[in-house]
Amino acid sequence: MSGSGVFAGELFGRGREEPGPGAVLLPGWLDAEQQRELVAACREWARPPAGMRTVTLPTGGVMSVRTVCLGWHWYPYGYARTVVDGDGAPVKPFPPLLDGLARRAVAEAYGERAGEIAGAAGYAPDVALVNHYPHGAKMGLHRDREERVDAPVVSLSLGDSCVFRLGNTATRTRPWTDLELRSGDLLVFGGELRFAYHGVVRTLPGTADPDLGLVGRLNITVRQSGLDRSR
Repeated sequence: MSGSGVFAGELFGRGREEPGPGAVLLPGWLDAEQQRELVAACREWARPPAGMRTVTLPTGGVMSVRTVCLGWHWYPYGYARTVVDGDGAPVKPFPPLLDGLARRAVAEAYGERAGEIAGAAGYAPDVALVNHYPHGAKMGLHRDREERVDAPVVSLSLGDSCVFRLGNTATRTRPWTDLELRSGDLLVFGGELRFAYHGVVRTLPGTADPDLGLVGRLNITVRQSGLDRSR
């Protein structure tokens, strides 16, 4: 869907899409068992200390999603080793589960083209943001610019579907492409679109599989920070 209100290709099933240079959508990449495993893991990661929190922006606005960070703690607009805008606890470690999934995601998204995408061939993720979108939550268009390398971003969707807006690198305005992301979908964006504006226009309540036991949407975003943990 590109602003048309109709999701392209729905009548013919959902296959691999490349909505822009360096962006790859693999629908249903996670099977039902993997989705349940990740939801259970997210519940554990969300527990305090260094648990899920609400983020306040420098402007005073409060994000409608709630977030827990792994590996490095993200805050507007930087990274720290502790939850500097929360309980001050050390951030939870980046889990092997996400390391393995993210590496496989990049390899399967780009295949033999990995050498043509910056940071894909030697992808080494070390940070994840887990965002929970309750009903009515959304995320404005933004760029992931706090990382010091341009390795691809891996995005995994769980629970309710959403309308994800993938924009351009210069402005929050058009051109953009709207994509429906469903539970189990994988989106990888790197290359020319690594620093593109992107966000969630809306979630679609009630679209999650009840067997997940999840209200709303979970998004796991995995990145390579380029930060030196020894410092």
